[in-house]
Amino acid sequence: MFRIFSVAALVAVVLFPAPGSADWPVARGDALMTGASTAVRPNKFPDKLEERWTFKTGDKKVAGGIEGAPAIVGNVVYIASLDKHLYALDLATGKEKWKVKLGAMKASPSVKGDRLYIGNLDGKFYCLKTSDGSKVWEFETEGEIMAGANFHGTNVLIGSHDSTLYCLSAEGKKVWDVKTEGPVNGSPAVIGDITFVAGCDSIFHILDAKTGKELGAVDLGGQAAATAAIAGDTAYIGTMANTVVAVNLKKKEKAWEFTPAARQQPFYASAAAGELIVAGSRDKKVYGLDPKTGKSMWSFTTEGQVDASPVIVDGKVYVGCLSDGGEFYVLDLKTGKKLQEIALDSAVSGSAAVGPDCIIVGTDKGTVYCLGKK
Repeated sequence: MFRIFSVAALVAVVLFPAPGSADWPVARGDALMTGASTAVRPNKFPDKLEERWTFKTGDKKVAGGIEGAPAIVGNVVYIASLDKHLYALDLATGKEKWKVKLGAMKASPSVKGDRLYIGNLDGKFYCLKTSDGSKVWEFETEGEIMAGANFHGTNVLIGSHDSTLYCLSAEGKKVWDVKTEGPVNGSPAVIGDITFVAGCDSIFHILDAKTGKELGAVDLGGQAAATAAIAGDTAYIGTMANTVVAVNLKKKEKAWEFTPAARQQPFYASAAAGELIVAGSRDKKVYGLDPKTGKSMWSFTTEGQVDASPVIVDGKVYVGCLSDGGEFYVLDLKTGKKLQEIALDSAVSGSAAVGPDCIIVGTDKGTVYCLGKK
């Protein structure tokens, strides 16, 4: 019988990030797509965020716009923009190290070793050198690529709107692919030799990462635009049916389902999995849910719909919203109490990334903010 063991039993085979690493190499920070940072930090994370630097993508001819999470590895920030460029910025100063034109991108960059991986809205998926952005190889799918890649060993996992999850070798050759009944919107999570993916077919797929063979499937009751977060033996994912669903990975069945009491709207944002499950909704609220029961422990009302996926750091939640005022919030994880509100230059569609002592987040106007201590 197929079994999925706990994360603790498998941690030795989860290849990145390394324990204690303060890097954020993939869209949700780690192979489990938790959206939560547990790094041992070289510097104290600031109690209050201040604007350390900004960087502008786009120009008068081509509008910027950042919808994917940045990647942070070492002292470099990688940003994909709708202005068709991928940027490498110095983490300390925000100064451009290099940029490369790849086509309009909404996906998050993913970094492994000295290689960076990113897909664009034309369905092209690139492997680049982190040193200068030069192309190593290119793989073409038949649909838009909206989410970031993940990794299994030396292989690369990427979903496409051509209703396919691809596994590619380090050389860019197809190892296997799995067809779904609808576009794949989110990044695949990985535990050991198991990967998970959900999309517009309303099914949470449990797959053998070595072969692509399906090991189980759970009906979510609604299409998924988000990436699943894995914690322990449970996956947490928001749906377009106005719910957050917990999936028991051992039993391969729903553990619970949360639906807001009023004004139900879709959960396009990916949940973050920490002491609580934190999920943002288009009902202009962020929810803190009990991971065992799905009970709402708190909710916080924002100024706009929440498509940006929240992140958790040191007992705090960081999340933006689709408001004209560009509100970006810091909330207490246990209570949902607002600790800080920062006005950015426009709405925030994408998730933030967590650095060693700062938050990096992009806006719909194409501005990258580094928020930390000046």
